[in-house]
Amino acid sequence: MDVRATSRYLPISPTKIRLVCDQVRGMSPQQAMNILQHMPHKGAGLLLKVVKSAMKNAENNFELDPGEMLISEVYANEGPRRPWRRFGARGRFKPWIRRTSHVTVVLSEQQVIGSTEKGEK
Repeated sequence: MDVRATSRYLPISPTKIRLVCDQVRGMSPQQAMNILQHMPHKGAGLLLKVVKSAMKNAENNFELDPGEMLISEVYANEGPRRPWRRFGARGRFKPWIRRTSHVTVVLSEQQVIGSTEKGEK
């Protein structure tokens, strides 16, 4: 079973938050939260909220144990761009582009590799 949480219109560029997403991909949510709490990046705090939301979704909506799940997918897509302007010298116009991003975290259950019963002689 996959559990998904999405945060949209985050005020950070997708390239900056993808650097943080790459650090936590494939981890358990608890381990990812510990790492994200100690990272100095702005995107770490934003991603931490999405991971917590995915854990709560698993617990409340699907009655799953978040301790037995892994972050199978985490990705940041580009959101809408907002033009911003700064005025320069001699009446010139300096356009800035404020970028936003949409972040999605997908938790999936760990594949428990147990002993398979084979026909013993």
